[in-house]
Amino acid sequence: MDAATTAAVAANAMNKGDVLATARVAGIQAAKHAATMLPMSHPVLVGNVHVNFTIADTHIDVEASVDTVDRTGVEMEALMAVTVAALTVYDMCKSADRTMTIEDVAIWEKSGGRSGTWRREEVLGLDSTSDSDA
Repeated sequence: MDAATTAAVAANAMNKGDVLATARVAGIQAAKHAATMLPMSHPVLVGNVHVNFTIADTHIDVEASVDTVDRTGVEMEALMAVTVAALTVYDMCKSADRTMTIEDVAIWEKSGGRSGTWRREEVLGLDSTSDSDA
């Protein structure tokens, strides 16, 4: 992502409006509707969805956490939240920057469900010099 684009997002100066607020709402909606988009996923009672952003010089990190009272994991709901939030950032910024990419979508930690707690130990291809994250 171009540095001028991240600066415009941070200053809330994009033509289409408040990018991060819109992306946050889109991510929350996506988490709540994951079962309708993923054929083998089952409906889950989603309790809380948090979508947060970290703006760096040349990229925006998107992070989501999803809670449920059901006895199952909500990995797919979290992945939907992050992906749709990132797609919304792309959609709202594409007129200013067509070089954006969406990269390294992954589960970092989960708890609950049959498999219990799990944490990613490896570091993905994210680095502070990357200029292509959306």
